Amino acid sequence: MIWEVFRQEKAGNYHTHCGNVHAPDREMATQFAAIQHGRRKPTNSLWVVPKEEIGEIDTEDVAFGGTTDKSYRWATAYNTSGKDAREVVESEDEQATAERQRGDD
Repeated sequence: MIWEVFRQEKAGNYHTHCGNVHAPDREMATQFAAIQHGRRKPTNSLWVVPKEEIGEIDTEDVAFGGTTDKSYRWATAYNTSGKDAREVVESEDEQATAERQRGDD
């Protein structure tokens, strides 16, 4: 049986897929996961999940994002000339800073 393994590096971080292990039951899978994936990098926790329990939704099933124009939510959609321009520019700067911090460059 194949078990997918997700690793959390630090408390509060997201779990990310780091690989899988082959094991006959949950107990062995958690032991194998700890040995194979928990020792290589700093690890706060591991999730070990049977592969058949993971569902997938892709673009053939659902239209993800981009279906509605929501540009009004971003300061970049507004005119930055005029008396309120300073506030709009500050908002644009805050958005750009947030995107850099998330790594969305």
